[in-house]
Amino acid sequence: MAESARVGIGYDIHRLVEGRRLVVGGIEIDHPKGLLGHSDADVVLHAVTDALLGAAGLPDLGDLFPDTDPKYKDADSRVLIKDAMERVRGAGFDPVNIDLIVHAEQPKLTPFKRTIGESIADLVGLPSDCVSVKAKTNEGLGPLGVADAIACSAVVMLKGRTTG
Repeated sequence: MAESARVGIGYDIHRLVEGRRLVVGGIEIDHPKGLLGHSDADVVLHAVTDALLGAAGLPDLGDLFPDTDPKYKDADSRVLIKDAMERVRGAGFDPVNIDLIVHAEQPKLTPFKRTIGESIADLVGLPSDCVSVKAKTNEGLGPLGVADAIACSAVVMLKGRTTG
């Protein structure tokens, strides 16, 4: 049996609005605006979940947890990523590392990077030093730059066993 490696890419973006709590990477951040979405709209966990599923060759977040299904209304994305991890492991893969960039003008996320990384590591069963979290602004450009939205790009590497 030969070991195989797979890479997956995930991306998500959500609008910031009044009246919602802000959840980023499985942690709640005190901020006057939160992310708009059918679930808790956690852009980080959504991007990471799609990257995990993509690397394993599985259906994406929208296919597995559609926003047209009322049972996912206000769903906790920590529950969704745990479900996705069961599917990834069931397909014969384990995560090796996760690298992500959170794009946000406000709030400033640098003070939360370590906590976000530890949260993700715990959710997917990795040591915290295998999850890299970078926070970037959009230098005032576009909806991200004027603090109307937060986005996340994620890359995941999985290892698995294949017959060869």
